[in-house]
Amino acid sequence: MISEHIIERVIKRRGRLHIFDTIEARRTALVVIDMQKTFCEPGAPAEVASSRTIIGTINRLAAALREAGGKVVWCTHANVGVDDTSDWRNFFDHFVSDELRSRTIESLSPGGSGQDIWHELKTHPEDIKLFKNRYSALIPGSSQLERILRSLNIDTLLIAGTKTNICCESTARDAMMLDFKVVMVSDATAALSPEEHRAALENVIQQFGDVMSTDEVIRLL
Repeated sequence: MISEHIIERVIKRRGRLHIFDTIEARRTALVVIDMQKTFCEPGAPAEVASSRTIIGTINRLAAALREAGGKVVWCTHANVGVDDTSDWRNFFDHFVSDELRSRTIESLSPGGSGQDIWHELKTHPEDIKLFKNRYSALIPGSSQLERILRSLNIDTLLIAGTKTNICCESTARDAMMLDFKVVMVSDATAALSPEEHRAALENVIQQFGDVMSTDEVIRLL
């Protein structure tokens, strides 16, 4: 998945490809980003069709981490919307067409059906569920994620969900700069195209964290 020239660059810079030799499960959280109806449902206003291809992988990774003593966090996107306005005006006024604005705001309104975690994903009562209202779940004011992670003594984040190059990458970047260890899970993330997916993984592995497959992560737990 990672281009050969990027692999060579990373190894030349730090002497190895992967940053982490072990993952301490009890200090690890799987943060699943935006795997909700707004993004997963066919025909939804922000559909990412490939998000439906990673459901089984996310379920397997979540089960393995729970069994090992880690936490699973389901982080869905929400924006307060009233009368075709939103608490994120810059995005909805300039980045979304008139045709999609109302549908998207309605879908992302807290309590709306678009907030529902996709029905094929297996959540457990001990999992954590929270909202974010920006791409990154860790930018100040977006969510309670950082506070929750600190309270649980979590220092390692496994990033899964959609889109790889938008909300997942934004969260991964902020996590690294907040001094969390970051692993982007390559086969548990999805974007609108393979090219965008790869570009995000290559950004992360060079500067913001590690990139591993689900099998690689499970072997280290």
